[in-house]
Order: sequence, then C-alpha cells, then structure tokens
Amino acid sequence: MKGRNNIKILSVVGARPNYIKLAAVYKFFSDLFEHIIIDTGQHYDYEMSRIFFEQLGLPEPDVDLDVRSGSHAEQTAKIMIGVEKIIERYKPSIVVALGDTNTTLATALASTKTLTPFAHVEAGLRSFDWRMPEEHNRRMIDHVSHYLFAPTEMSRRNLLEEHVWGEIFVTGNTVIDAV
Repeated sequence: MKGRNNIKILSVVGARPNYIKLAAVYKFFSDLFEHIIIDTGQHYDYEMSRIFFEQLGLPEPDVDLDVRSGSHAEQTAKIMIGVEKIIERYKPSIVVALGDTNTTLATALASTKTLTPFAHVEAGLRSFDWRMPEEHNRRMIDHVSHYLFAPTEMSRRNLLEEHVWGEIFVTGNTVIDAV
C-alpha cells in the first residue's frame, strides 16, 4: 500500500548518473512511501535523460523543471529556485538527491533553506581534486545533509574525518544495485 507510513519522499534527479541511481531505490521508496519524482532537466537531451526513464522502468517525473544549460552558478540557481517551489508545494517529509551534480547541490541547499530534512545518496565519495566542480559539490552537499548514505566504509571514514553533523549509513553502491 503506497504511502502507508504517511511519509512523503521527494526524489530530485537531473543528470544521467542520477537517473541510474534512482532506478536502484525507486521501487523500495514507491512501495513504502508516497514518492514524488522531480527532474530538473540539467541533462535534457533524450540520450542523456529520457532514455534512462524508459530503459530503467522509471515513471515520468511528477515535475520537470527543464532548467537546461548555463554556467554552474546559473544552473544551480535555477534549480534551487525551482526545487524550493516544489518543496513548498508538496511539503515532503524528506528530500533525497543522488550523486554530486549541480542538481544534487541545488537540492541540498534548497532543502536546507526550507528546513526540510535532506538525504544524500552516495555521500562521502572524494576525489580530493579541487579542480573538479563535482568535488566542490560533494563537500558542500555532505555538510548540509541530515542523512548520509555512504556507498563504502571508506566513504563513511571520509565523512567522519570531515566532521559532518548528519547521520551516516553505509548502504552499498546504487549504480551496482541498478546493474
């Protein structure tokens, strides 16, 4: 029975890796909770987005923000504004985002600003290469997350060494689960 726990989960995706990771948790979330899916449109080409919904058996998103391209700051800002409105509209119990994309960072920040608990799937991964925008995103996302789902014990150690304040769970790798 969907939504039997009176918990409403808002999953936000927007880029190819996010769709694949969502496929690994979609059925679990949807079987137990009311589950709303938002696609930000960070990746908007059919081969980078819609094909994954079709091939991985994901339903069409409840909302498509269609933000498309722009600079990192512009794209992140558009996503934050859109996600904030969606959070206000749906009033989820928790917001979930996956990975290290601009979508994930913007969602984490919008959740924080609306005082909505945020869960980061794939927390604690580090390249330690500050030239990568994804590394900036990873660090910021993990430090505002209430719940951090780390794929490995090493990821958990990274989070502990950085003194994140959220609750850490070692869950395995959603990409491997999707395969």
